Amino acid sequence: MQSETSGTPASPQEPPHKALIPEVKARSAPDAAVLIGEHPAPVIAAVLLEINPGFAQDILAELPGGLADAVMQAASSEFALQWQRNQTYAQASVGRLMEPAYAVFHPAMTVAQTVDRLRALLKVAFITYGYVIDENGSLCGLITMRDLLFADDDARLETLMHRDVFTLRPETPLNEAMKQVLDRHYPVYPVCDANGVLLGLVRGQAMFEEQAFEITAQVGTTFGVEKEERLVTPIGQSFKFRHPWLQLNLLTAFAAGAVVALFQDTVDRLVILALFLPILAGQSGNTGCQALAVTLRGMTLGELKAGKERSLVTKEAWLGFYNGSLTGLVAGLGMLLVAVYQGSPNAMLLGLVVWIALVGACVISGVCGAMIPLTLKRFGLDPATASSIFLTTATDVVSMGMLLGLATLLIR
Repeated sequence: MQSETSGTPASPQEPPHKALIPEVKARSAPDAAVLIGEHPAPVIAAVLLEINPGFAQDILAELPGGLADAVMQAASSEFALQWQRNQTYAQASVGRLMEPAYAVFHPAMTVAQTVDRLRALLKVAFITYGYVIDENGSLCGLITMRDLLFADDDARLETLMHRDVFTLRPETPLNEAMKQVLDRHYPVYPVCDANGVLLGLVRGQAMFEEQAFEITAQVGTTFGVEKEERLVTPIGQSFKFRHPWLQLNLLTAFAAGAVVALFQDTVDRLVILALFLPILAGQSGNTGCQALAVTLRGMTLGELKAGKERSLVTKEAWLGFYNGSLTGLVAGLGMLLVAVYQGSPNAMLLGLVVWIALVGACVISGVCGAMIPLTLKRFGLDPATASSIFLTTATDVVSMGMLLGLATLLIR
């Protein structure tokens, strides 16, 4: 018998939800919700319990209200309660990825009592560590399976547990948490509140999956591609995601065209300038994109600290000056040679205009490459969202405006 979703043979022993999991993981949350929405609530719950908790919540939010309630009822009470709690935390935070901590014990329990309880827990959950809490629910220590294996049956957990436990806070942004766990590589991390109360756990795999998706999605958002779009997204949905940004790009392109129109007389008089308009636009655009890439990378990795924005912008301005000076020298010599070849009486001035224009355009492009994502972030927007579209407009307007404006002023 063929699976209706994947077209691959389904094993008679394989639960019905297993074939759905790879398909769900390959889709965006809205598409995944459509895919599993035709299945019974218990099947949907089983799928959501085996995927990234944050992604599961996004899918759950896309399901119709009645179906979502049925899925919550079909899920285990611990997971249903955890899902509800996780929804109070911001997107891309540790709290969104939490799972229930099943293996929770008290300090006075013996090894024998702990092992007996673990035998029952292992039938319903994947257990990596045991967590020791006090009567207030605060995390006191951690127990590994190796500790239990080699300890005496009557040994108490308080004598075996590791007391210096690394924990995460639920409100911590994911990129900050990734920096904290970078040199630890634990499979599971306990999550506690400000008072040390154990709220749940987050798996390292879930964190890395979420961060990997954010990083790969960032490249698309700079060009106006939505994070939700995947390879399997239907063409109609992809069109809705992309087309509005292309219309915005078209409107901003008119601004660059308007600059050329303002200096139409100069272009008509000095047709040679038209040869160098795309050169300046390309060079300044690349300068801005380099600054944009470094700025976004620093913001993603948390390297850009508060108060360091001005030094970043200053650095990019100087880099634009140095790079513009050297590339402008080559471009200016190119203009000089072409102008001499065409017999222009203003060959030296044209070469100087190109050099000055390219230096100025690269400086401003570097500044824009750093300022655009910083400005978007200050207004509470995603710094990566369509940054490239705004940057392209800025660099085109500046480079063309400087070349044509300087030529108008210096060459009569």
